[in-house]
Amino acid sequence: MDIRAITVKQLNFYVKSLIEGDVNLQSVSVTGELSNFKSHYASGHLYFTLKDADAAIRCVMFRSFASRIPFVPKDGMQVVLIGRASVYEKDGQYQFYAEQMLPVGEGDLSREFERIKARLEAKGLFDPQKKRPLPKFPQKIAVVTSETGAAVRDILNILSRRWPVTEVVMCPVSVQGTSAVPEMLNALDRLYRLDNIDLIIIGRGGGSAEDLNEFNSEALAIKISESPIPVISAVGHETDFSISDFVADMRAPTPSAAAELAVPDGEEIIKRLQKYESLLKASLTGKYNYCLSRLEKAMSGVFKRPEDYIINIRSERADKAAENLTNAFAFLLNKNETRLCALAAGLDALSPLKVLSRGYTVAQKDGKAVKTAAELNTGDSINLKFADGVAVCEVKEVESKL
Repeated sequence: MDIRAITVKQLNFYVKSLIEGDVNLQSVSVTGELSNFKSHYASGHLYFTLKDADAAIRCVMFRSFASRIPFVPKDGMQVVLIGRASVYEKDGQYQFYAEQMLPVGEGDLSREFERIKARLEAKGLFDPQKKRPLPKFPQKIAVVTSETGAAVRDILNILSRRWPVTEVVMCPVSVQGTSAVPEMLNALDRLYRLDNIDLIIIGRGGGSAEDLNEFNSEALAIKISESPIPVISAVGHETDFSISDFVADMRAPTPSAAAELAVPDGEEIIKRLQKYESLLKASLTGKYNYCLSRLEKAMSGVFKRPEDYIINIRSERADKAAENLTNAFAFLLNKNETRLCALAAGLDALSPLKVLSRGYTVAQKDGKAVKTAAELNTGDSINLKFADGVAVCEVKEVESKL
Protein backbone atom coordinates (compact mmCIF):
# COMPACT_ATOMS: atom_id res chain seq x y z
CA MET A 1 0.00 0.00 0.00
CA ASP A 2 1.40 3.37 -1.04
CA ILE A 3 1.13 5.88 1.84
CA ARG A 4 2.08 9.44 1.07
CA ALA A 5 3.35 10.83 4.41
CA ILE A 6 4.33 14.40 5.11
CA THR A 7 6.95 15.60 7.58
CA VAL A 8 6.21 17.14 10.95
CA LYS A 9 7.51 20.45 9.69
CA GLN A 10 5.12 20.32 6.72
CA LEU A 11 2.23 19.54 9.06
CA ASN A 12 3.06 22.43 11.37
CA PHE A 13 3.48 24.75 8.39
CA TYR A 14 0.10 23.71 7.05
CA VAL A 15 -1.66 24.31 10.37
CA LYS A 16 0.12 27.64 10.66
CA SER A 17 -1.04 28.65 7.20
CA LEU A 18 -4.62 27.74 8.09
CA ILE A 19 -4.58 29.87 11.23
CA GLU A 20 -2.82 32.78 9.59
CA GLY A 21 -5.23 32.55 6.68
CA ASP A 22 -8.15 33.26 8.98
CA VAL A 23 -8.72 37.01 8.84
CA ASN A 24 -10.46 36.93 12.23
CA LEU A 25 -7.27 35.68 13.92
CA GLN A 26 -4.90 38.23 12.37
CA SER A 27 -6.08 41.18 14.41
CA VAL A 28 -7.79 40.17 17.61
CA SER A 29 -8.06 41.63 21.13
CA VAL A 30 -7.85 39.20 24.06
CA THR A 31 -8.19 39.97 27.76
CA GLY A 32 -6.82 37.90 30.62
CA GLU A 33 -4.38 37.72 33.48
CA LEU A 34 -0.59 37.75 33.06
CA SER A 35 1.16 34.68 34.42
CA ASN A 36 4.64 33.15 34.32
CA PHE A 37 5.94 36.45 32.99
CA LYS A 38 9.55 36.43 31.72
CA SER A 39 11.64 39.07 30.06
CA HIS A 40 14.48 37.82 27.87
CA TYR A 41 17.15 40.39 28.72
CA ALA A 42 19.44 39.55 25.83
CA SER A 43 16.85 39.84 23.06
CA GLY A 44 14.32 42.09 24.79
CA HIS A 45 11.44 39.77 23.87
CA LEU A 46 8.68 39.00 26.38
CA TYR A 47 7.35 35.50 27.07
CA PHE A 48 4.30 34.92 29.25
CA THR A 49 0.93 33.21 29.64
CA LEU A 50 -2.45 34.89 29.34
CA LYS A 51 -5.10 33.10 31.37
CA ASP A 52 -8.55 33.28 32.86
CA ALA A 53 -10.40 30.92 35.19
CA ASP A 54 -10.96 28.31 32.45
CA ALA A 55 -8.11 28.46 29.93
CA ALA A 56 -4.64 29.75 29.12
CA ILE A 57 -2.54 30.53 26.05
CA ARG A 58 1.19 31.06 25.59
CA CYS A 59 2.13 34.53 24.35
CA VAL A 60 5.14 36.20 22.76
CA MET A 61 5.82 39.91 22.40
CA PHE A 62 8.87 40.85 20.37
CA ARG A 63 11.20 43.63 21.43
CA SER A 64 9.95 46.13 18.82
CA PHE A 65 6.46 45.95 20.34
CA ALA A 66 7.55 45.38 23.98
CA SER A 67 9.49 48.66 24.02
CA ARG A 68 6.23 50.55 23.51
CA ILE A 69 4.45 49.21 26.64
CA PRO A 70 3.65 52.26 28.84
CA PHE A 71 3.83 50.31 32.14
CA VAL A 72 5.77 47.50 33.83
CA PRO A 73 3.97 44.17 33.31
CA LYS A 74 3.95 41.64 36.14
CA ASP A 75 2.22 38.42 37.12
CA GLY A 76 -1.38 38.78 38.25
CA MET A 77 -2.02 41.91 36.18
CA GLN A 78 -5.19 41.98 34.06
CA VAL A 79 -4.41 43.21 30.55
CA VAL A 80 -5.80 43.45 27.03
CA LEU A 81 -3.57 42.10 24.25
CA ILE A 82 -3.93 43.11 20.62
CA GLY A 83 -2.23 40.85 18.11
CA ARG A 84 -2.52 37.66 16.07
CA ALA A 85 -2.74 33.93 16.64
CA SER A 86 -0.29 31.59 14.96
CA VAL A 87 1.78 28.42 15.33
CA TYR A 88 5.47 28.17 16.15
CA GLU A 89 6.59 25.69 13.53
CA LYS A 90 9.55 24.28 15.42
CA ASP A 91 7.51 22.69 18.23
CA GLY A 92 3.99 23.04 16.85
CA GLN A 93 3.00 25.28 19.75
CA TYR A 94 -0.13 27.35 19.24
CA GLN A 95 0.46 30.82 20.68
CA PHE A 96 -0.53 34.46 20.56
CA TYR A 97 1.83 37.08 19.14
CA ALA A 98 1.06 40.30 20.99
CA GLU A 99 1.69 43.69 19.37
CA GLN A 100 0.05 45.88 22.01
CA MET A 101 -0.57 45.49 25.77
CA LEU A 102 -2.98 47.64 27.74
CA PRO A 103 -3.52 47.41 31.51
CA VAL A 104 -6.95 46.57 32.89
CA GLY A 105 -6.27 45.87 36.58
CA GLU A 106 -5.46 43.10 38.98
CA GLY A 107 -6.37 39.63 37.68
CA ASP A 108 -9.32 37.66 39.04
CA LEU A 109 -7.14 34.69 40.07
CA SER A 110 -4.71 36.97 41.85
CA ARG A 111 -7.52 38.73 43.68
CA GLU A 112 -9.03 35.41 44.73
CA PHE A 113 -5.64 34.26 45.99
CA GLU A 114 -5.33 37.36 48.17
CA ARG A 115 -8.91 37.02 49.44
CA ILE A 116 -8.38 33.40 50.51
CA LYS A 117 -5.02 34.25 52.06
CA ALA A 118 -6.47 37.13 54.09
CA ARG A 119 -9.44 35.03 55.24
CA LEU A 120 -7.30 32.12 56.44
CA GLU A 121 -4.77 34.41 58.04
CA ALA A 122 -7.59 36.05 60.03
CA LYS A 123 -8.57 32.59 61.30
CA GLY A 124 -5.03 32.08 62.61
CA LEU A 125 -4.11 29.26 60.22
CA PHE A 126 -0.78 30.94 59.41
CA ASP A 127 0.20 31.55 63.06
CA PRO A 128 3.92 30.69 63.49
CA GLN A 129 3.17 29.51 67.04
CA LYS A 130 1.11 26.65 65.58
CA LYS A 131 3.95 25.37 63.39
CA ARG A 132 5.19 22.01 64.66
CA PRO A 133 8.83 20.93 64.45
CA LEU A 134 9.64 18.14 62.04
CA PRO A 135 10.64 14.77 63.51
CA LYS A 136 14.42 14.33 63.54
CA PHE A 137 14.41 10.66 62.54
CA PRO A 138 11.08 9.85 60.82
CA GLN A 139 10.40 6.15 60.36
CA LYS A 140 7.49 6.50 57.94
CA ILE A 141 6.78 9.39 55.54
CA ALA A 142 3.65 9.79 53.40
CA VAL A 143 4.01 11.51 50.01
CA VAL A 144 0.90 13.04 48.44
CA THR A 145 1.63 13.93 44.82
CA SER A 146 1.30 12.71 41.25
CA GLU A 147 2.74 9.26 40.68
CA THR A 148 3.99 10.19 37.18
CA GLY A 149 5.62 13.57 37.77
CA ALA A 150 9.29 14.36 38.25
CA ALA A 151 8.53 15.49 41.81
CA VAL A 152 7.89 11.99 43.13
CA ARG A 153 11.07 10.65 41.54
CA ASP A 154 13.12 13.44 43.11
CA ILE A 155 11.57 12.84 46.53
CA LEU A 156 12.07 9.07 46.46
CA ASN A 157 15.65 9.34 45.19
CA ILE A 158 16.67 11.83 47.86
CA LEU A 159 14.94 9.98 50.71
CA SER A 160 16.58 6.67 49.74
CA ARG A 161 19.98 8.34 49.44
CA ARG A 162 19.90 10.40 52.63
CA TRP A 163 17.98 8.13 55.02
CA PRO A 164 17.26 4.72 53.45
CA VAL A 165 15.75 3.29 56.67
CA THR A 166 12.66 5.51 56.25
CA GLU A 167 9.58 3.79 54.85
CA VAL A 168 7.70 5.81 52.21
CA VAL A 169 3.91 5.55 51.84
CA MET A 170 2.83 6.73 48.39
CA CYS A 171 -0.53 8.47 48.00
CA PRO A 172 -0.89 9.10 44.22
CA VAL A 173 -3.27 11.93 43.37
CA SER A 174 -3.96 14.37 40.57
CA VAL A 175 -2.25 17.68 41.17
CA GLN A 176 -3.96 19.64 38.39
CA GLY A 177 -7.50 19.81 37.11
CA THR A 178 -10.96 19.57 38.62
CA SER A 179 -10.31 16.21 40.34
CA ALA A 180 -7.06 17.31 42.02
CA VAL A 181 -8.47 18.94 45.16
CA PRO A 182 -11.02 16.17 45.97
CA GLU A 183 -8.31 13.51 45.49
CA MET A 184 -5.87 15.33 47.78
CA LEU A 185 -8.57 15.83 50.43
CA ASN A 186 -9.42 12.13 50.31
CA ALA A 187 -5.74 11.13 50.56
CA LEU A 188 -5.21 13.33 53.61
CA ASP A 189 -8.34 11.92 55.25
CA ARG A 190 -6.97 8.39 54.86
CA LEU A 191 -3.57 9.37 56.23
CA TYR A 192 -5.05 11.12 59.26
CA ARG A 193 -6.69 7.84 60.29
CA LEU A 194 -3.34 6.05 60.42
CA ASP A 195 -1.32 6.12 63.65
CA ASN A 196 2.14 5.25 62.35
CA ILE A 197 2.85 8.14 59.97
CA ASP A 198 5.53 10.56 61.21
CA LEU A 199 5.44 13.17 58.42
CA ILE A 200 3.46 14.14 55.30
CA ILE A 201 4.90 15.74 52.16
CA ILE A 202 2.30 17.23 49.81
CA GLY A 203 3.09 19.04 46.58
CA ARG A 204 4.04 18.92 42.93
CA GLY A 205 6.71 20.08 40.52
CA GLY A 206 6.88 23.52 39.05
CA GLY A 207 4.66 25.08 36.45
CA SER A 208 2.86 28.25 35.64
CA ALA A 209 0.76 29.97 38.28
CA GLU A 210 -2.42 28.46 36.85
CA ASP A 211 -0.85 25.00 37.04
CA LEU A 212 -0.35 25.46 40.76
CA ASN A 213 -3.80 26.92 41.39
CA GLU A 214 -5.23 23.75 42.98
CA PHE A 215 -2.88 24.26 45.93
CA ASN A 216 -4.57 27.62 46.57
CA SER A 217 -7.81 25.83 47.50
CA GLU A 218 -9.29 27.02 50.77
CA ALA A 219 -10.66 23.54 51.49
CA LEU A 220 -7.23 21.98 51.01
CA ALA A 221 -5.62 24.59 53.26
CA ILE A 222 -8.13 23.90 56.05
CA LYS A 223 -7.59 20.14 55.69
CA ILE A 224 -3.81 20.60 55.99
CA SER A 225 -4.30 22.70 59.14
CA GLU A 226 -6.24 19.81 60.70
CA SER A 227 -3.36 17.37 60.29
CA PRO A 228 -2.39 15.54 63.51
CA ILE A 229 1.21 15.25 62.27
CA PRO A 230 3.65 17.76 60.69
CA VAL A 231 3.14 18.60 57.01
CA ILE A 232 5.68 19.90 54.49
CA SER A 233 4.23 21.79 51.52
CA ALA A 234 6.40 21.55 48.40
CA VAL A 235 4.64 23.27 45.52
CA GLY A 236 6.36 24.53 42.39
CA HIS A 237 9.73 26.22 42.16
CA GLU A 238 11.58 28.38 44.64
CA THR A 239 9.83 31.64 43.67
CA ASP A 240 6.32 30.13 43.69
CA PHE A 241 4.08 30.46 46.75
CA SER A 242 0.70 28.84 47.34
CA ILE A 243 -1.88 28.93 50.13
CA SER A 244 -0.75 25.44 51.12
CA ASP A 245 2.75 26.81 51.78
CA PHE A 246 1.43 29.30 54.31
CA VAL A 247 -0.69 26.82 56.30
CA ALA A 248 1.74 23.86 56.36
CA ASP A 249 4.17 23.38 59.23
CA MET A 250 7.06 23.99 56.83
CA ARG A 251 7.31 25.26 53.29
CA ALA A 252 9.88 23.72 50.95
CA PRO A 253 10.84 25.68 47.81
CA THR A 254 10.89 22.47 45.73
CA PRO A 255 9.94 18.79 46.17
CA SER A 256 13.65 17.96 46.28
CA ALA A 257 14.13 20.46 49.09
CA ALA A 258 11.19 18.88 50.94
CA ALA A 259 12.96 15.52 50.91
CA GLU A 260 16.15 17.20 52.14
CA LEU A 261 14.24 18.79 55.03
CA ALA A 262 12.31 15.64 55.89
CA VAL A 263 15.20 13.37 56.81
CA PRO A 264 18.73 13.80 58.14
CA ASP A 265 21.79 13.12 56.02
CA GLY A 266 22.76 9.53 56.85
CA GLU A 267 26.36 10.04 55.76
CA GLU A 268 26.67 13.10 57.98
CA ILE A 269 25.21 11.17 60.93
CA ILE A 270 27.71 8.35 60.36
CA LYS A 271 30.59 10.83 60.21
CA ARG A 272 29.40 12.44 63.43
CA LEU A 273 29.11 9.07 65.17
CA GLN A 274 32.58 8.12 63.95
CA LYS A 275 33.92 11.37 65.38
CA TYR A 276 32.24 10.68 68.73
CA GLU A 277 33.63 7.14 68.64
CA SER A 278 37.16 8.49 68.10
CA LEU A 279 36.77 10.99 70.94
CA LEU A 280 35.42 8.28 73.24
CA LYS A 281 38.26 5.92 72.38
CA ALA A 282 40.84 8.66 72.98
CA SER A 283 39.24 9.52 76.33
CA LEU A 284 39.10 5.89 77.46
CA THR A 285 42.68 5.27 76.31
CA GLY A 286 43.90 8.32 78.23
CA LYS A 287 42.05 7.23 81.36
CA TYR A 288 43.38 3.68 81.02
CA ASN A 289 46.98 4.89 80.63
CA TYR A 290 46.62 7.19 83.63
CA CYS A 291 45.27 4.40 85.85
CA LEU A 292 47.93 1.99 84.55
CA SER A 293 50.67 4.50 85.40
CA ARG A 294 49.33 4.87 88.93
CA LEU A 295 49.12 1.09 89.33
CA GLU A 296 52.67 0.57 88.11
CA LYS A 297 53.91 3.25 90.47
CA ALA A 298 52.08 1.61 93.36
CA MET A 299 53.38 -1.84 92.42
CA SER A 300 56.95 -0.56 92.27
CA GLY A 301 56.59 1.06 95.70
CA VAL A 302 54.10 -0.17 98.26
CA PHE A 303 53.22 -3.54 96.81
CA LYS A 304 56.78 -4.52 95.93
CA ARG A 305 57.79 -4.88 99.66
CA PRO A 306 54.66 -4.06 101.62
CA GLU A 307 56.25 -5.07 104.97
CA ASP A 308 58.90 -2.36 104.52
CA TYR A 309 56.26 0.18 103.74
CA ILE A 310 54.18 -0.79 106.80
CA ILE A 311 57.25 -0.88 109.11
CA ASN A 312 58.50 2.47 107.85
CA ILE A 313 55.10 4.07 108.20
CA ARG A 314 54.58 2.63 111.71
CA SER A 315 58.13 3.54 112.73
CA GLU A 316 57.68 7.07 111.49
CA ARG A 317 54.40 7.34 113.38
CA ALA A 318 56.01 5.92 116.60
CA ASP A 319 58.90 8.37 116.36
CA LYS A 320 56.49 11.22 115.88
CA ALA A 321 54.37 10.06 118.83
CA ALA A 322 57.46 9.69 121.07
CA GLU A 323 58.65 13.14 120.12
CA ASN A 324 55.23 14.59 120.86
CA LEU A 325 55.10 12.74 124.22
CA THR A 326 58.59 13.93 125.21
CA ASN A 327 57.74 17.50 124.30
CA ALA A 328 54.48 17.33 126.23
CA PHE A 329 56.20 15.82 129.31
CA ALA A 330 58.98 18.43 129.18
CA PHE A 331 56.42 21.17 128.93
CA LEU A 332 54.43 19.75 131.87
CA LEU A 333 57.61 19.27 133.96
CA ASN A 334 58.78 22.78 133.30
CA LYS A 335 55.38 24.15 134.14
CA ASN A 336 55.20 22.21 137.45
CA GLU A 337 58.81 23.11 138.33
CA THR A 338 58.02 26.78 137.92
CA ARG A 339 54.96 26.39 140.10
CA LEU A 340 56.91 24.45 142.75
CA CYS A 341 59.57 27.14 142.95
CA ALA A 342 56.89 29.76 143.40
CA LEU A 343 55.22 27.75 146.19
CA ALA A 344 58.57 27.03 147.88
CA ALA A 345 59.42 30.70 147.82
CA GLY A 346 56.06 31.53 149.39
CA LEU A 347 56.45 28.79 151.98
CA ASP A 348 59.94 29.89 152.86
CA ALA A 349 58.73 33.42 153.42
CA LEU A 350 56.14 32.13 155.91
CA SER A 351 58.46 29.63 157.71
CA PRO A 352 58.97 30.26 161.48
CA LEU A 353 62.59 29.14 161.06
CA LYS A 354 63.06 32.16 158.87
CA VAL A 355 61.85 34.31 161.77
CA LEU A 356 64.13 32.53 164.25
CA SER A 357 67.12 33.13 162.05
CA ARG A 358 66.61 36.83 162.59
CA GLY A 359 67.03 36.45 166.45
CA TYR A 360 63.50 35.59 167.53
CA THR A 361 62.56 32.55 169.71
CA VAL A 362 59.44 30.47 170.14
CA ALA A 363 58.23 29.50 173.63
CA GLN A 364 56.71 26.03 173.87
CA LYS A 365 54.87 24.47 176.78
CA ASP A 366 54.02 20.85 176.67
CA GLY A 367 54.99 20.78 172.96
CA LYS A 368 52.65 23.64 172.08
CA ALA A 369 53.58 27.16 171.23
CA VAL A 370 52.84 29.72 173.91
CA LYS A 371 50.99 32.58 172.33
CA THR A 372 50.25 34.74 175.41
CA ALA A 373 51.80 35.30 178.83
CA ALA A 374 48.50 34.37 180.46
CA GLU A 375 49.10 30.77 179.44
CA LEU A 376 52.15 30.54 181.81
CA ASN A 377 52.34 30.08 185.56
CA THR A 378 55.23 30.55 187.94
CA GLY A 379 57.31 27.40 188.10
CA ASP A 380 56.23 26.13 184.62
CA SER A 381 58.93 24.48 182.60
CA ILE A 382 59.10 25.79 179.03
CA ASN A 383 61.35 25.30 176.03
CA LEU A 384 62.76 28.28 174.20
CA LYS A 385 63.42 27.30 170.63
CA PHE A 386 66.19 29.19 168.84
CA ALA A 387 67.36 28.93 165.28
CA ASP A 388 70.32 26.81 166.32
CA GLY A 389 68.84 24.92 169.26
CA VAL A 390 66.52 24.66 172.31
CA ALA A 391 66.93 26.01 175.89
CA VAL A 392 64.91 24.50 178.81
CA CYS A 393 63.82 27.24 181.26
CA GLU A 394 61.71 27.60 184.42
CA VAL A 395 59.24 30.49 184.81
CA LYS A 396 60.13 32.54 187.83
CA GLU A 397 57.55 35.27 187.44
CA VAL A 398 54.73 36.13 185.03
CA GLU A 399 53.89 39.77 184.36
CA SER A 400 50.84 40.59 182.36
CA LYS A 401 50.45 43.88 180.52
CA LEU A 402 46.67 43.75 180.65
